[in-house]
Amino acid sequence: MNIKQICMAIMRFNALRELSRRRPREIETPSDRLSDYFAINVFTKDKMREYLSKDAFNAFIAAVERGVLFDRNVADQIATGMRKWARERGATHYTHWFQPLTDGTAEKHDGFIDFDENGDVIERFSGKLLIQQEPDASSFPNGGIRNTFEARGYTAWDLSSPAFVVGSTLCIPTIFISYTGEALDYKTPLLKAISAVDKAAVAVCQYFDKNVTKVNTNLGWEQEYFLVDSALYDARPDLCMTGRTLMGHASAKDQQLDDHYFGSIPERVTAYMREVEFEAHKLGIPLKTRHNEVAPNQFEFAPIYEEANLANDHNQLMMDLMKRIARKHHFRVLLHEKPFASVNGSGKHNNWSLTTDTGINLLSPAKNPKGNLLFLTFLVNVMSAVYKHQDLLRASIMSAGNTYRLGANEAPPAILSVFLGQNLSSMLDNLANQVGDSKMTPEEKTALKLGIARIPDIMLDNTDRNRTSPFAFTGNRFEFRAVGSSANCAASIIALDSAVAHQLNEFRAEVDRLCAAGKGKDEAIFQVLKKLIVESKAVRFEGDGYSEEWKKEAAKRGLTNITSAPEAIGKYLDDSSKEVLIGEHIFNEIELHGRVEVEYEKFSKKVQIESRTLGDIALNHIVPTAVAYQNRLIENLCGLKQLFSEAEYDELSEDRKDLIREISLHVTAIKKLLKRMTEERRNANTCDTEEEKAIIYDKVVRPTMEEIRTHIDALELVIDDDIWPLPKYRELLFAK
Repeated sequence: MNIKQICMAIMRFNALRELSRRRPREIETPSDRLSDYFAINVFTKDKMREYLSKDAFNAFIAAVERGVLFDRNVADQIATGMRKWARERGATHYTHWFQPLTDGTAEKHDGFIDFDENGDVIERFSGKLLIQQEPDASSFPNGGIRNTFEARGYTAWDLSSPAFVVGSTLCIPTIFISYTGEALDYKTPLLKAISAVDKAAVAVCQYFDKNVTKVNTNLGWEQEYFLVDSALYDARPDLCMTGRTLMGHASAKDQQLDDHYFGSIPERVTAYMREVEFEAHKLGIPLKTRHNEVAPNQFEFAPIYEEANLANDHNQLMMDLMKRIARKHHFRVLLHEKPFASVNGSGKHNNWSLTTDTGINLLSPAKNPKGNLLFLTFLVNVMSAVYKHQDLLRASIMSAGNTYRLGANEAPPAILSVFLGQNLSSMLDNLANQVGDSKMTPEEKTALKLGIARIPDIMLDNTDRNRTSPFAFTGNRFEFRAVGSSANCAASIIALDSAVAHQLNEFRAEVDRLCAAGKGKDEAIFQVLKKLIVESKAVRFEGDGYSEEWKKEAAKRGLTNITSAPEAIGKYLDDSSKEVLIGEHIFNEIELHGRVEVEYEKFSKKVQIESRTLGDIALNHIVPTAVAYQNRLIENLCGLKQLFSEAEYDELSEDRKDLIREISLHVTAIKKLLKRMTEERRNANTCDTEEEKAIIYDKVVRPTMEEIRTHIDALELVIDDDIWPLPKYRELLFAK
């Protein structure tokens, strides 16, 4: 063995030995009562009342609730009050906290330092600095919107999401746009999509209740993740570089016995979870649930529902919090959708609903016919939006990581279908067949209203959940289960809110047209709903989404099944998607094309990094280890030949010769495939467009990587465990 191999073997040995020394890290909370410290590090409205003048506070509320602009003087007052509060919380710096088109957030810290009129140093934070700043727009993904030499971009304060303190920094949530005004982040189009569905939903709600003036999008995310001991993580270059294992034979035991799901949480993990919860609660993140997930060393956090923009900010903050706190407990968090090949991957189920400012959940059955007609209207329109814009929704959740997870018998398939449950689905069929296009008789109206009034009895836990459905109705919300664990929730909510807004606008236009033609309002609503129920029936599916039969059935129904990320991403630019995203003013043409370019580029770069990492490990660690073990076997054969007769030697050596041949075949194959993969990358990188490059990385480079992995995993089974250079799955998955 050479020095590098010896170092890798020692690293693996030390990593395993280090596990025995791990002890839970205990924390102390300032109070046993959560309410005493919940949101203590957030500049909430209550804190604003304390630190702002009455006029400044009222101006802020008017800006948030009614969009009223406030003047420079008010901005200065708010900034001064915010700085005073932040300084008392230990903040020495401030930052505009934003969400560029990467896999994380961005921040640039500035101190509360300035010169006064006399040239003396003072602490100051002005309204101008609070409202707007200028980070470099060319150094973030922009899809060609900004050139390298065009650096100017702007961050602007998002008043709807409160400022907070992390460590010694005051963080101010902001949008991020280019010098020419195009969105370069997730928050800007998210706010537009939330506004679009608000406006469209209020207009429809006015058919039923004139008191409704606002509709909020609610989001409850479920964050799945893996924990790996930091020592083992450091001994796996693929985990360090890509967030997933690029090789590794399946452990003899993984999740077959279903004994990890909802099992007793290991002591070290519990200590980690407690600290995450404590810090999250101080930041106003309403974490409620924690538990073991299906795969070994896989877990989940879930909060109470919040308004979607705030919930998304909290999820981004939460992922960063999880990573930072994990290091204190000698863990590393894996948020990749498929870090281990043979076990379940991780998702981020987005529980989505719409609520009015009058306290009504528009996706919850009511206790009276009028309320249930409102419920039915939104249920059917959401279902119709998913049916018409399935490709857009799929594009919003596709990524290099999520393609490994979708449809892998643990996550929803790439086919977008809606699960309503047999009872509700049957009721929709009955409603579609119950009333014709002619004017309803009083008896028909009564029967129809009575039928709708029975919805609460049908829906109260009378429908099982379908874990194979990518978009499942769960009683008072839809669960978008296809979202990946590392994703920014905003991408899927942008697509969903925009599609629903577009559908509600079409619904209202059709109802108004029928009313103008002489139809009664209820009759017009029922007639349009019936049409939508019939049109969208193909998207309803109650069975096993993993089955081969469903793939065939879905094709017959006209549902698409796109498993390639580049192909799925390209659907953003279909006419139907543009009609939604550009038509509802979420993006302009430049922004949409730029965003698609970013997604292509992210896909290619991630596969490129994985490919190069795999090549490095295979050539510099696996192949030398295999050759060293092969040489040991050859030496053993030579020794046998000296000790035994020729007949005895032939009998004793046959299995060793076979093993030497097997190792030689795998090593030769790996080296040939590595050479081929390098050439494939070179060809991909010469492509004229990001789309062409992404397709080659997907269709050519990735399959070669899988071939290389097959040979490495085979070598892992036959080479001496003492010299294998990498921690194995049984160690990564079961080390506590």
